Amino acid sequence: MILNATDGGAERASFELKATSYTLPTLRLLDSDLGELSRFLEPKIQQAPAFFRNAPVVIDLTRLPDVRLDFPLLVGLLRGLGMLPIGVRGGSETHKETARLMDLAILSQGGKRATPVLAEPTAEPPGAAARPARAAVPSAPPKEAPPAQPAAAPAPPEPERAGKVVTRPVRSGQRVYAAGGDLIVLAPVSAGAELMADGHVHVYGALRGRALAGVKGNTDARIFCHDLRAELISVAGHYRVSENLEPALAGRPVQIYLREGRLIIEAL
Repeated sequence: MILNATDGGAERASFELKATSYTLPTLRLLDSDLGELSRFLEPKIQQAPAFFRNAPVVIDLTRLPDVRLDFPLLVGLLRGLGMLPIGVRGGSETHKETARLMDLAILSQGGKRATPVLAEPTAEPPGAAARPARAAVPSAPPKEAPPAQPAAAPAPPEPERAGKVVTRPVRSGQRVYAAGGDLIVLAPVSAGAELMADGHVHVYGALRGRALAGVKGNTDARIFCHDLRAELISVAGHYRVSENLEPALAGRPVQIYLREGRLIIEAL
């Protein structure tokens, strides 16, 4: 199906929209252990870095429909390795909702390719030409055109999203996501809670849950917290769990950032 459009009625078409097909690499997960996945992918990427660099990839979760999986960390891990996740197939409704928040496509699990629905002129039903033509009815005389109304003023542009500010404690099981900006939390974050941001994450209190900054691949993102007790921290897919945090930094104000692809945790 092809849809052409012209610019202002001119002969030259301004764009062409048509259905086509591409072969995309698909990463099918058979297990939810992301540490094992990272250990498997890293040597493969080192063997052929040009093949994986900026490669679009579809995440296939059809074998893990009801398994608990850290989907934001999975996406960040792939982006940290240089790949570009573009969509997800299968998985739970929670996985799909998280994928929508992260601007990923939700792909069908079936074998048929989805066809975009475009507006087209309605075709005449079969046998329409055989119908007798109706007698022409004289048209009424044209009415005088109403006076032209002044054009409405354009709506003001929407302000850019600067981030999200949370003033209440973030409880276990809650997930807070700041799309397109920073996340600022002015209260404690309990164990089992999850903070995500496309930009920086600021926690002006105890961070006992999980914090993921730069979830869309922003390697300049940072995490700042006044009291580091996190279960997991991640910047652009580079992560560290609580067991691997230095005991000397526990309970201290820190900043977390990337330097030459390494996750740095530095006391403030």
